[in-house]
Amino acid sequence: MFIPDLLASTMRVSTPLIFCALAGLLSERSGVVDIGLEGKMLAGAFAAGAAGAATGSLPLALLAALGIGMVLSWMHGLACVSFPGDQVVSGVAINIIAAGLTMVLGIAWFAQGGQTPPVSDAVRIKALWPELSAALSQWHVVGAYLGHVLLGHDALVYLAFVLVPCIWWLLWRTRFGLRLRAVGENPHMVAVAGVSVRRLRYAALTMNGMLCGLAGCYLVLVQSAVFSHNMTAGRGFMALAALIFGRWQPSNALWACLLFGFLDATAIRLQGASLPVFGEIPVQAIQALPYLLTVVLLAGFIGKAIAPRALGKPYL
Repeated sequence: MFIPDLLASTMRVSTPLIFCALAGLLSERSGVVDIGLEGKMLAGAFAAGAAGAATGSLPLALLAALGIGMVLSWMHGLACVSFPGDQVVSGVAINIIAAGLTMVLGIAWFAQGGQTPPVSDAVRIKALWPELSAALSQWHVVGAYLGHVLLGHDALVYLAFVLVPCIWWLLWRTRFGLRLRAVGENPHMVAVAGVSVRRLRYAALTMNGMLCGLAGCYLVLVQSAVFSHNMTAGRGFMALAALIFGRWQPSNALWACLLFGFLDATAIRLQGASLPVFGEIPVQAIQALPYLLTVVLLAGFIGKAIAPRALGKPYL
């Protein structure tokens, strides 16, 4: 069925966007601009592909992706938290480093034009309940939606959706979250209260790096089975746009990511389609739909979204 397949594809395509949007939410709520979501996700994808192909171990592939994401976030923190560097410049530098270094290391280690060898089936993350999903999909409309849309996914898809209320609870219902949001609004007040601004921002960046690593490893261990150059294809910037469009709120960012994912899944299904008047739609025009929406949403809503007051301002 077309609609259940489209909805299931939307959930899968939206998963790395959700991880990245939540990562940016934690970082920017603490007052640190993170333009480097794209680079950290790309580095995490390469680390997962390289470690998975070399060791054949799923835990090592996951640890490699999480580790490289945290290291790049700590580099960003070193430049912008420990030292008063420009946060936008540091994020752009991370994107450039990740794009170049993954290509160079891929050629040097595997000699496959920057790609990694395909990871084995033992390293891939598979659907949790494939038999139950297939059985329910044989039913009529309700079974198709229940089996294919809700139960036909892997653990990372469910983890992404579970993390949305968890991070909301962390930020708005815990003392740590109150302090983290206060750092993004008025870090001097937090420092006067005897709380370390640096420690809070590094904690946010650590969680940020882990979530970016999860987004990257999803691309390799679930979707593609192999790392290829620039395979993130701007998803980090789309997640940043979803974060801004969602007004730095987890639930709003989730719906924005689902909207981007729906357009991306629709673009995949419309390739080769034709309209009665215009004829066959060019593939490039369909693939540009999610990115066009990114520009439209930012142009229409970035002026209305109120960012944390200390966002982008180094604390001295």
